[in-house]
Amino acid sequence: MVILDDRFGRSRHDHYPGRVKRAPSGIVPIISVDRRSPQPLYRQVYEAYREAIVDRRLRAGQRLPSTRSLATELGISRIPILGAFEQLLAEGYFESRVGSGTFVASTLPDEAPVPESRASVRSTVARPGRRVVSQRSALLPVAPGPWMGNWGAFRVSQPAIDHFPFQVWSTLVARHSRNPTRNLLAYGDPMGYRPFREALAEYLRTSRAVRCEAEQIMVVSGSQQALELSARVLLDPRSPVWMEEPGYAGARDVLTLAGARLVPVPVDAEGLDVSAGIARCANARAVYVTPSHQYPLGGTLSASRRLQLLDWAQRSGAWVLEDDYDSEYRYESLPVSALQGMDRDSRVIYIGTFSKVLYPALRIGYLVLPPDLVPRFARLRDAMDIFPPTLFQAVLTDFLTEGHFARHLRKMRLLYRERRTALVDALQREFGDMLEVLGAQAGMHLVAALPKRFKDRPLSERAAKEGLWTMPLSRCYQEEPGRHGFVLGFGSTDVERIPEAVRHLRKVVRGG
Repeated sequence: MVILDDRFGRSRHDHYPGRVKRAPSGIVPIISVDRRSPQPLYRQVYEAYREAIVDRRLRAGQRLPSTRSLATELGISRIPILGAFEQLLAEGYFESRVGSGTFVASTLPDEAPVPESRASVRSTVARPGRRVVSQRSALLPVAPGPWMGNWGAFRVSQPAIDHFPFQVWSTLVARHSRNPTRNLLAYGDPMGYRPFREALAEYLRTSRAVRCEAEQIMVVSGSQQALELSARVLLDPRSPVWMEEPGYAGARDVLTLAGARLVPVPVDAEGLDVSAGIARCANARAVYVTPSHQYPLGGTLSASRRLQLLDWAQRSGAWVLEDDYDSEYRYESLPVSALQGMDRDSRVIYIGTFSKVLYPALRIGYLVLPPDLVPRFARLRDAMDIFPPTLFQAVLTDFLTEGHFARHLRKMRLLYRERRTALVDALQREFGDMLEVLGAQAGMHLVAALPKRFKDRPLSERAAKEGLWTMPLSRCYQEEPGRHGFVLGFGSTDVERIPEAVRHLRKVVRGG
């Protein structure tokens, strides 16, 4: 007689007296294969069956045809059919029943979810049912403004990547990649690669007057992660935090997601108004501040305000988050020393990054921590992502210790000064007294403040359609904007292109 021998309905002939037993054959679903397709036949069969199950054309418990009958129906060998069935069994779409054959798995739900590989080509209309996201994620807009879109004139935070010493850098990368040591490949320290932290500590002590040792430095993927770690260690839900007004929207986003209660504190010509902060919230848990080069207006926190801020932090037990994002670039004076170097009570957490002085994709920043906070930060970092990637820390160690970094900074100061001057001259020539230029003494951006009758967001949206990436100043305010204008980056724009870009911007502003 003929009986079913295996999971896929293959038969064998055993001779027993009595009647012949046959299991009914499954219905062959509508499946097509294309021999000209680069996709293997077994994969085409596999995906056709999986799609039929996901679309509910095949239901739980439904019997499947034998591999022999399916191969005959499709006009192909049984070998790809067997491969597809094996895969579907392994993934739980099929189940085999001894002596009966192969079936659609009876454990599949009535409404199966759309597999991720299919979701991208299926309808974008949400299926019925609850689609719950966290309240925290809903606090932020889904997409940034169009002014953050591309490379080009006025894009904020873009350095002159085409002037980076790629030949030197690639040589250093090759040095560490050809014969990597065990330390570069194994699990690392949550604080970061020790030789890099030692070289960085020496640089910060010398050039930024930061009081630190290598043990206090934690390597992170940039200032955003530095703020995220700081918020998790230092803040509780609803902890009040002073924020510069106007200030850095990226910091505002991180602290908002951490559940902090943001207290906007006005900024004037001397930087953060500490007295106004105390009046608004004397018991704040922390303050976020950019003392060397206020973002976005470009001012410097005065000496009296620095002392006042540190005195308040000590008396109230508050933490000072000092973001020193581009202090290497000053054009009218020497770089301003870090606020952290004045701190005698270990209240300042110092944040720095290489994204703007080297290139953004490097994703290496750092925290300088008070010694008593190091164990807490290290434990949290271990829980979040264990340790930072090591290879580029090793490369950057050599870049620092062999003098390449210092040479690059000197070269870029001259380049950015030239571009800054070209932008200021072009703005004055094209706009005259219509725009007020702010914060042109340092950094890689300046602010062009508009008269009160203008609103910057629609102008920035219109400029983005013209290929000009002008970030609206109003985006930097938490409350009602005190001023409207453009935050204009000049780091990535050639001197020769700046006059034409400014003329183009004038046409946008004037509606021409």
